[in-house]
This record gives sequence, C-alpha cells and structure tokens, in this order.
Amino acid sequence: MQRRDFFKQAGSASLALGAGAAGIGTAQAKTGYKWKMVTTWPKNFPGLGTAANRLAALIGELSGGRIRVKVYGAGELVPAFEVFDAVAQGTAEMGHGSAYYWKGKDESAQFFSTVPFGMTAQEMNGWIYHGDGLALWTELYARFGLVPFPAGNTGVQMGGWFNKEIKSVADLAGLKIRIPGLGGEILRRAGGTPVNLPGGELFTSLQTRAIDAIEWVGPYNDLAFGLYKVAEYYYYPGFHEPGTILEAMVNRAAFEALPADLQAIVRSACQVVNQDLLAEYTARNPVALWTLIEQHGVKLRAYPDDVITRLKRLAEEVISEVGQKDAFSRKVFTSYQKFLRESRAWSRVSELAYLRARDRT
Repeated sequence: MQRRDFFKQAGSASLALGAGAAGIGTAQAKTGYKWKMVTTWPKNFPGLGTAANRLAALIGELSGGRIRVKVYGAGELVPAFEVFDAVAQGTAEMGHGSAYYWKGKDESAQFFSTVPFGMTAQEMNGWIYHGDGLALWTELYARFGLVPFPAGNTGVQMGGWFNKEIKSVADLAGLKIRIPGLGGEILRRAGGTPVNLPGGELFTSLQTRAIDAIEWVGPYNDLAFGLYKVAEYYYYPGFHEPGTILEAMVNRAAFEALPADLQAIVRSACQVVNQDLLAEYTARNPVALWTLIEQHGVKLRAYPDDVITRLKRLAEEVISEVGQKDAFSRKVFTSYQKFLRESRAWSRVSELAYLRARDRT
C-alpha cells in the first residue's frame, strides 16, 4: 500500500510539473506512445518479473498514459536470450534482463551486471550513478542502438543448489551447473561445466538430472520456483553475484523520439524500480530462507574456506583477462577496480565494522 501511494504521489507531482510542457506537436505525441517490453523472466515471476510489471505501470502513471508499455514474459514474444537483439532491432522498444546475458556481444557488458567477489548492490549503485559506470555502460550499448538503465538489484545472492555436499574443490569437478556470466567461467576453471539456462527451464533441468546443480537468485525466488523439491543442499555465500543489477534497455531511436519530459520519466521510473526491488529482496529473503529451512528441511551449508580461497584466486584471473580484452574493456575494468578499492577501504570502517560489532556475542 505504501509503495502504491508513493507511485501515485510521484505520478501526480510529475503530471503537475509536466502540465505546461511544450513541444508535443507530432501525431504520435498527441495519441501517445505504445511500447512493448520483452523480458528474460517468466511472466509475473516474483521479484524479477513483477519488477518489469511495476516499471511498465510506473511509466504509464508518471506519463499520464502518454506512454503505455505492454510487458511480455520470456518466450511470449521472443525467447529469453533474444531480448537484447529484439530491442536493438526495434521488435520491442524496451527490454528487461541483466547485462551478463549478453557477454557474447561484448564481454565487458558483464561488469554492468555483477562481478564475482566484487561490489555489493550499494557499491554498484554508487559506481553507476555517481562514478563512471552509467557513462561507460551507455557508451557500450550505443554501439548496438540501445540506451541502458539500472532497473533493479537482487543484492547478494545464494551460492546454489546441490544434491551432494561440497567439502572441497574436488567436489566441483565434473559438475554440470547452471551459472551465467563471469561466475560460470570461474566454475569451469574449477573443474565444473557451466550451463546458461533461462529461469523457466531450471526446475525441470535439475529434476531430470540434465544438470547437477543450479545457481538462481536467492531464497525469495528459489522458494517460488520450488527448487527445494529437486535439490537437498543450499550453499552460501553467492560469491559470484554479490549485487546483481537488472537492466532496462531501450531502443535508442524509440527513446530519442520521446520529448524531453517523457525521457526523464522513463529514466526516473527505472531509478525508482531499481531501489524498490532491492528493498523487496531485503524484506522477502529472510522469511523465505526460514521457510526453506524450517518447513521444507533444506540443508543450509557454507562453502568451505578452501573452496572460497580457490574460487577467489580463479576470479582474479578471469576478471583480469576480461578486463584486458581491448581498449574499452580496459577502461571499464580500470574504473570498476578503482571504485571497488575505494569502497573496500570505506566499508572496512563502516558496513563491515558495524556488522561485526552488531553480531558480536
């Protein structure tokens, strides 16, 4: 209720500010803009899919109906992993996903999603909004005729679901595990076989043993998918996704066709949903984790120290290699690493120090 009230109040304020806006002379501006949003998520899936729905609704409310966005779940208009191309080509004006899915376009895109052992959600927002992050991301996507915006963050994810205990690095050997992005390459070098599957295929793939393990998001989403029914052990921490940005990508031509006030509305709506989704995960994950453990008997396990140490060393190798691919990748890597170093120095005397003090018995 509070969130809906906030959206309504924000919409009223925006309409008041935009009531006198000039420059609405074209036929399209008079009749309104009808956009399609394609997503990588199952339709109406909690958190990920509903964030896309909220974004579409908020754009409509803030614009007073001048932009109407229809949301399509994965597979409804295009398959999950064809969202990038569909928006770039103008099949849809907007997409919702995460940038590590598009590493085949440019490997540096992964830095705008999440980096193993890298920045948290809070730190990523700092880099994106008040560092070089968004400017670099915009520069990259401009090559493909797209405009990117942060539009959600999951926070720290879980390590994944397994049907055997992981007691050493050797236990990762031969495992066929669903894990995307940089984390997938790290697991490959640790002896596993990474597989990139859309969310809608995860349950069946693990149930039929087409794969051996799954990394998805965290308790809130994992409970919704019923992954506890097909795997026994639930591992943490999610070293591979410490703060995963969800993106809204907009076809550049469609965005530039909007008058300035509507461009500002799209930009602002994405920022509201970016913050709102992180708050949702913060609220929902604790309850979902309790439900998984207490009601469904899930066995919660921490990765052993030697496993984390090995994965961290491999992460340093992988990230450095990706960051040295070409001149642009080096620019992104240098900016990311600089912001991370500064954030770590601050977090040691702020967030980390406080959490240690709070949990001290």
